[in-house]
Amino acid sequence: MGQSLVKNYVHIVFSTKHRQPLIHPPYDVELYSYMGGICNNLESPVIKIGGYTDHVHILCMLSKKIALMKLLEEVKSHSSKWMKTKDISLYNFYWQDGYGAFSVNPAEVDRVIAYIANQHEHHGKKTFQDEYRLFLKKYKVEYDERYVWD
Repeated sequence: MGQSLVKNYVHIVFSTKHRQPLIHPPYDVELYSYMGGICNNLESPVIKIGGYTDHVHILCMLSKKIALMKLLEEVKSHSSKWMKTKDISLYNFYWQDGYGAFSVNPAEVDRVIAYIANQHEHHGKKTFQDEYRLFLKKYKVEYDERYVWD
């Protein structure tokens, strides 16, 4: 085959270090836009970014030219440095070391977009930890609770 054709939708989730509630207006929208720019520059077009005070969801199409781990390394390192410049209260802003990344069926993309858009409403009822455990269960990811949250 002479041409490489790829269309991988990926739903990425990660939290602030120790799930600190540090993502608030007006920086939340700016942060999502900044992160989207990083993804887009790495040829992983963003479809939707959103989150809550302690975590972020990114729905993008993973580039055929970059490994998922490299994309996350770039997004997390540059966005945490950027956040630290926004306010003195964000001087100790860090992302957790790990992340979750889940493939998305093209038929489910609109549902994931709506899910990400409704994070504030959703987290009035459910913690990030409970939400993340449900993702792990849904995608049948084996994990050790002792190491998920550090």
